[in-house]
Amino acid sequence: MTSVTGLRPYRPDDRAALADICVRTADNGGDSRRLYPDLELMPSIFAAPYAYLEPDLAFVIDDGAGRAVGYILGTADTPRFVTEFRKRWLPLVEDRYPRPEGAPRGPDDEMIALLHNPERMVLPELARYPAHLHIDLLPDRQRKGYGRVLMRTFLAALRAKGVEGVHLSMLTANTPARAFYDRLGFTEMPVPDPGPVSYLVRSTEPDL
Repeated sequence: MTSVTGLRPYRPDDRAALADICVRTADNGGDSRRLYPDLELMPSIFAAPYAYLEPDLAFVIDDGAGRAVGYILGTADTPRFVTEFRKRWLPLVEDRYPRPEGAPRGPDDEMIALLHNPERMVLPELARYPAHLHIDLLPDRQRKGYGRVLMRTFLAALRAKGVEGVHLSMLTANTPARAFYDRLGFTEMPVPDPGPVSYLVRSTEPDL
């Protein structure tokens, strides 16, 4: 599945590159290293479990030398993913990131609390959009059409699995990301007490 865009399926040797992309985009679209010095923490929540549990839904943009510089990954079935996350992924990382005791004492604790609560991803308002995704590109690859290519590929993979709807969550303050998703046909789905995030949904129809 290579092309002039550098699009290809994820490979196991992309794991380090995926982690780097995640870290460098995890702070509201920017570099998160100042907030989360442990460079495995954010990838262990938002990137690595998807590549591990559903590698057939992981795609990357290759820089031409074999290194991933952007990715899209996700799941076709969020409730099933949550079950597999708890059963198969969490045991691999919980020794490194034990559940915090008491109230979070900083950004790391807040993220580790999310790691231990995958059930937060299942919301009844999103039942008609069972798939969900994460998409990230390094800054120098943004606004060059790669995001649309990744999204088109991911939606086609979902359609091939018979999935008709997909959702994502994003920090509401990340207005550039919201503009990108709006252009791709996502619309906001209200949910109770969303906190600092917005939930966006769309069908998997090929209209990009």
